Amino acid sequence: GFKDPPRADIPAAIGACRTAGIRVVMMTGDHPVTARNIAIDVGLVGEDARVIDGGELGNLGDLTDDRREEVRCADVFARVSPEQKYDLVRLHQAAGEIVAMTGDGVNDAPALKRADIGVAMGIRGTQVAREAAAMVLLDDAFSTIVAAIREGRVIFRNIQRFTAYLLSCNLSEILLVAGAMAM
Repeated sequence: GFKDPPRADIPAAIGACRTAGIRVVMMTGDHPVTARNIAIDVGLVGEDARVIDGGELGNLGDLTDDRREEVRCADVFARVSPEQKYDLVRLHQAAGEIVAMTGDGVNDAPALKRADIGVAMGIRGTQVAREAAAMVLLDDAFSTIVAAIREGRVIFRNIQRFTAYLLSCNLSEILLVAGAMAM
């Protein structure tokens, strides 16, 4: 037998995602039992987790609204095809969510391209996945994505603060010029 355990930093990264208000969904081609056990090991889901198998998922376009919502709220998908990954990304986007998709294979390329931001693995990822993605991870670590989000949020907040500062300091100048133009 062999074991390919998840990286040790994954549970902490998933916890950081939850704290930051980011929902992590696992879509894999692995067997449902394998996907469930990995999801439990990394803290993505609890022991009572239900895995949706790609075979039972079928075509997302044929689902009822209730079933579509149930699928959108699921956390683990196994044995999903590239088309189903693409459709799942579209399903989340249609619900108004911003979707980041990670992947490393040719089968991930359509979903990487469709996602708001596709993130490909730079070391073990295929050339097709790297070309389809908007961002390539040089270290293939999920925790790098979490760190990038954290830094991006800091930058965004700084831009907001700077804009508010500029507007408050220069509001009198803007009003003076606008008043002069109006007169």
